[in-house]
Amino acid sequence: MSEDFILKTNELVKEFKGFVAVNSVNLGVRRGQIHALIGPNGAGKTTVFNLLTKFLIPTSGHIVFNGKDITATKPAQIAREGIVRSFQISATFPNLTVMENVRIALQRGTGTSMHFWRSERILNQLNDRAMILLDEVDLGSMADLTAVELPYGRKRALEIATTLAMNPELMLLDEPTQGMGHEDVERVTQLIKKVGANRTILMVEHNMSVVASIADTISVLQRGQIIAEGPYAVVSQNPQVLEAYMGTADNQLEGAHG
Repeated sequence: MSEDFILKTNELVKEFKGFVAVNSVNLGVRRGQIHALIGPNGAGKTTVFNLLTKFLIPTSGHIVFNGKDITATKPAQIAREGIVRSFQISATFPNLTVMENVRIALQRGTGTSMHFWRSERILNQLNDRAMILLDEVDLGSMADLTAVELPYGRKRALEIATTLAMNPELMLLDEPTQGMGHEDVERVTQLIKKVGANRTILMVEHNMSVVASIADTISVLQRGQIIAEGPYAVVSQNPQVLEAYMGTADNQLEGAHG
């Protein structure tokens, strides 16, 4: 596994009318890793994601992607640079089929996203690639179902497929298992592990057992600052982390492998 950083932030700060939501964050995401950003509610995780994808402009600091400063890059350009955020950008179309959803995402990648009037023959050229992606997320057998018919966990798999269709160098997954039952959580966890085998993933995730089982590196945020970083075995024993999660959550931290 390569040790170079695909993404780095340097003293990243975001203030909202005097409230410091992100405070001097130095985040480094290594190429080829699954990197988890965790922390109590209100710790600043989503704000960091919004800064990385340019939904928010930093108050100060820098964001470097593939060695290039992207701090001033416009949101529309970020995906073209190779950073794609799932479950936000790639919301699915409920009344289109699973195949059609992935095909539209593939069209974005070819620059023909607005050409909905293109002939079926031209669109069918994308079908083979769409099926490869659907097979990768175990949805090949559901290609002809409409997205609205999919169970909740499978909708998340479809969203991952549409994200992959954008050919990201860095996938940002925002709470990928939120609101799921145990079976769906397990399926989506294994799916993230599978698609992360040859990609780089940065994820915000509340579920500690998910983070424990698939994250190579974990950064813990509290009050907008990184208070600990490293593999789960190290982070889960950090006194500051245990204190940040207080009581119920540190039991969760202790028992996440159980």
